[in-house]
Amino acid sequence: MAETKKAEGLVYRGHPLRRIDNLIYYGSMADKYIVMFQILDAKKEQDLNVATRVSVQLQLTDPELKSRDRVVKKSEKDSLYAAMDVGQIWLERALAGKL
Repeated sequence: MAETKKAEGLVYRGHPLRRIDNLIYYGSMADKYIVMFQILDAKKEQDLNVATRVSVQLQLTDPELKSRDRVVKKSEKDSLYAAMDVGQIWLERALAGKL
């Protein structure tokens, strides 16, 4: 019998990406930390919306904490590329225990 592989969705550098409107979650809820990107501002480039201001937050995944107590680090970047770069580094260091 053929084995069927379940679609994982988007994965960036080994961690899943999930998007809900202007929020992008990077990482797994099964891990201790995730990164949340919030697109604060965007401009129209031809037919595409391009992020011009993005908030980056490294958060704990503990559901018992209040939302503001979950935030470990936060920053604001001027592009989604720069935000993803910082978020990926923060997540890798946090999961490795080098925070």
